Amino acid sequence: MPHIIVKMYKGRTEEKKMEIANILAEALSEKGGIDRSAISVAIEDIPKENWKEEVYDKELTEENKNLYIKPGY
Repeated sequence: MPHIIVKMYKGRTEEKKMEIANILAEALSEKGGIDRSAISVAIEDIPKENWKEEVYDKELTEENKNLYIKPGY
């Protein structure tokens, strides 16, 4: 607890993904007062051509009350 899932277009190196995961975990630990060892982060590569179907249509809708920051596209 907690677990962060990041979905983004394919194309980043494993090193870049690890950097992103560490930054997110550190921010959550700092701002949320959560022990760093309790945080897990997953990164899912989504092909650009599948983004609308797999992510936008399922998770980025107005009905999703858990979405705190909405995309500007």
